[in-house]
Amino acid sequence: MKKRSVGRIFLYAVLIVYAIITLIPFLWALSSSFKTLGEIVSGSINFIPKEFTLENYKEIFARQPLFLKWLFNSVIIAGVGTLLNLLLNSMAGYALARLSFPGRKSIFLIVLAVLMIPFQVTLIPNFLILKELGWLDSYQGMIIPGAVNATFIFMMRQFFINFPKEIEEAAAIDGLGKFGTFFRIVLPLAKPALAAQTIFVFMAFWNDFFRPLVILSSPDMFTLPLGLNSFKGQFISYWNYIMAASMVFTLPVLVIYAFFNRYFVKGLKLTGDK
Repeated sequence: MKKRSVGRIFLYAVLIVYAIITLIPFLWALSSSFKTLGEIVSGSINFIPKEFTLENYKEIFARQPLFLKWLFNSVIIAGVGTLLNLLLNSMAGYALARLSFPGRKSIFLIVLAVLMIPFQVTLIPNFLILKELGWLDSYQGMIIPGAVNATFIFMMRQFFINFPKEIEEAAAIDGLGKFGTFFRIVLPLAKPALAAQTIFVFMAFWNDFFRPLVILSSPDMFTLPLGLNSFKGQFISYWNYIMAASMVFTLPVLVIYAFFNRYFVKGLKLTGDK
């Protein structure tokens, strides 16, 4: 028991140190969002601003005409993309776990193979397809290629494999078909897995920089990550505005995580079970 207590204390100590190391950059960025540019570039590392100011936030909201448009673009792309992933990944995962149809095993192997292909390999083919469709510099060009995700198809399949068959059999006795069982019984009971998927998918869309850089060209279509990059110039970077915009950029992710946190760990555990 004594060895176990010492090991637990050591583990907690390591986790606390890691949490502090992780938190320090965020606290510095939060502090810098209330500093002047001169204080930031002076090189002094202080967490309390010498000259507290709200001008950075006033600048990005009131005097930067495209900032709210960038925020709106990010919300639309991340929101719609997440909803499509939740629907399509769940349907695909359920079909691979529960339905019997020709080629099911082959399709599952293809899904596993897709997991091994880096995103960068498919970027140019995606760009050429979007160009032919006329979807460059558009919402659909940003959303549709990411509307399904092999990782989360696999994750949802693992969840539905462990889903009690008795519930589905009871639904079938009550007269529900496959679609009715899925949407009215199975999907509402899959909240833990859906919550875990929501957090990961939303963060992937929200933080994406490389895909918008390739697909989007008009400043009014930029997402927030791409828009933040415009604050960096050839000779000067407005770090005070970048830090303020970064705090606004971080807030939706924190809200999403706080809302789905109670399901998050449970969802990861259930989808990881064999």
